[in-house]
Amino acid sequence: MDYTASIGRTGQSQELAVSIVMPCLNEIQSLAHCIGNAREALALIEQVHGLAGEIVVADNGSTDGSQQLAESLGARVIDVPRKGYGAALIGGFDGAYGRFLIMGDADGSYDFTDAVPMIGRLLGGAELCMGSRFKGGIKPGAMPWKNRYIGNPALTGILNLFFRTGVDDAHCGLRAIRRESYRALGLESTGMEFASEMVIKASLRKMRIDEVPATLSPDLRDRAPHLRPWRDGWRHLRYLFMLSPTWAFGVPAALLMGGGALILLIAALHTMGLLSGDEKFGVSWTILATFMVTTGHFAATMALATHLYGVAAGFRRLKPVLRRFDHVLTLETALLGGGGMLVASLLGLAGIGVWWGANNFAALPTTLPLLLAIGLGVIGLQTMLGGVLVAVIAGHRAEFATGASEAPRSRANWTAAAA
Repeated sequence: MDYTASIGRTGQSQELAVSIVMPCLNEIQSLAHCIGNAREALALIEQVHGLAGEIVVADNGSTDGSQQLAESLGARVIDVPRKGYGAALIGGFDGAYGRFLIMGDADGSYDFTDAVPMIGRLLGGAELCMGSRFKGGIKPGAMPWKNRYIGNPALTGILNLFFRTGVDDAHCGLRAIRRESYRALGLESTGMEFASEMVIKASLRKMRIDEVPATLSPDLRDRAPHLRPWRDGWRHLRYLFMLSPTWAFGVPAALLMGGGALILLIAALHTMGLLSGDEKFGVSWTILATFMVTTGHFAATMALATHLYGVAAGFRRLKPVLRRFDHVLTLETALLGGGGMLVASLLGLAGIGVWWGANNFAALPTTLPLLLAIGLGVIGLQTMLGGVLVAVIAGHRAEFATGASEAPRSRANWTAAAA
């Protein structure tokens, strides 16, 4: 967008390069302060970086006159009917004119002048710049102790473990992003987890994320904040797992398959007389181990499917190991390999049936061969069905890895990928 609706200090018409976007829901008590503070920030941005800007209030259905107050103070109001913190910011970003987008709450808790160096970082090549309240300072009464010492460190730690973002305050509400980067991320969350989605997807796409100090002050409202620590904390946590196939599916798959296979191996070595000593794993343990292996295989299939979905949706890059094995990651391989295991399973069950009949249908001396045959059949069937699922998720293509596009997509295209 090329908008020239601002008159700069030189008296010449300037492009609106910076948009400060505030989500708003009944913030009439603090809105005047925030708009005044945002004006100070824009003046500094123009002085330091030579960029003109605008103030956008993304109103989420206020009933206290916030819209009229914002317009009277010179801000541009965008009505966002879809409810939620993330929905308001998405509506504000989509309607903003600037190529650099600054987001910050309209409750007076953030100082928008802290965003001046953020614009400098974006001009210097960063694609997303986060504020850090732990570097900038948290004033007394600005953050509850459970958020400061438990919630934020825990969620930020998990986020860094899962996605290696390298930031120390993943939930700071003051941040700046390039418009093209925002579009590439395809952000969709309507609630508070929008903050996590932005930094996670930026990390998955290997965008450059910088961090600068930001101060947090007590908000100016005389009511409780919209944030609900336990509810919104859980929404953040579940979102971390939803965007991390490795931790949601891959790690459980490895633990289940590894543990189950170890139990079955030890039981098999005892059965064949290759391992001396008392047998530690009897019938109950081998049944459990078979369940672990088959469930782990299902989880591994889900890990592959969800990873490829993220690649097809454009917010993550294909893992190099999958690229190296793209010649075998095909629907045909899944069908042939799974079919082969299913046939082997049926032959094994037939052999067990023949032995059983030849021994006057006496009870089997060990259930291990039966469990191995059943487990192999389940894995074979899961491989065949999972192959079809992965092919659909990879873009209705038989080549799983090569069929997944890694090009950035807009939010609309990201949604269409799921259709």
